[in-house]
Amino acid sequence: MRDTGTAVPQGEFAPSPPRRVGDSTAPILAFERVSKAYGAVVALSGVDFSVHRGEVVCLIGPSGSGKSTLLRCANALETIDGGRVRFDGVDLQDGATDVRQLRRRMGMVFQNFELFPHLSVLRNVAIGPMTVLAAPRAVAEREALELLRKVGLVDKASVYPAALSGGQQQRVAIARALAMQPDVMLFDEPTSALDPETIGEVLSVMKRLADEGMTMVVVTHEMDFAKRVANWVVVFDRGTVIEQGPPQQIFSNPQVARTREFLSHLGWHGESLATADPLVVKQRM
Repeated sequence: MRDTGTAVPQGEFAPSPPRRVGDSTAPILAFERVSKAYGAVVALSGVDFSVHRGEVVCLIGPSGSGKSTLLRCANALETIDGGRVRFDGVDLQDGATDVRQLRRRMGMVFQNFELFPHLSVLRNVAIGPMTVLAAPRAVAEREALELLRKVGLVDKASVYPAALSGGQQQRVAIARALAMQPDVMLFDEPTSALDPETIGEVLSVMKRLADEGMTMVVVTHEMDFAKRVANWVVVFDRGTVIEQGPPQQIFSNPQVARTREFLSHLGWHGESLATADPLVVKQRM
């Protein structure tokens, strides 16, 4: 029988649940008993959790545990077999829902950049507002330059993606997603295709976004980032959520044996969260 965690005290002496950023309002993104299968392979089974405005929610767990699948279900890039995904109160499974309109409000950053190789960096960032939002080219490019300045690449505006490092390309991808002025940013293992020297520059940009209050859902194996930047951490295993809570709980006092086992394989043994070290990888999977 799988360990589901330690017993929670009941009654008047039970500890209060941890307060979450934005928990005084309805979640902007909610997963309700979400299930998804590919033939006989169950990718998601009864996934339940929510994301509030202003939160950084990190999804962690072994590779193949359903994290990336869940993220793609969040903006209907994947259909679900059961349950509900609600964005800002709107049911994505409702046939009357305009999924394309909702998708515009979610920025998505993939593992492999997905930049247009035939367009300059500036045009890669400006093309979305020009074609989808009907922004005038001068306006879109002016705002694109500001976003490139934000991610530290304004000097690369005129070059093409092939001339950039992987970390630089991913920062352009972040700027491109931000150009659509999303309510939520979804990151699907944004550093997994990068070499160690460029991981830090991407994580630093993401941390700045978090500090500015951007709502973010991040699938990651970067435990330093998750423990220091996330407001809420959701642990996946075999398509289910086995534990969720603030990073202090997950990394310093996990309640579920499988969480402890997963983190111990990465070299975590309840270390303090108080550190001024750079956002670097402690041990990659």
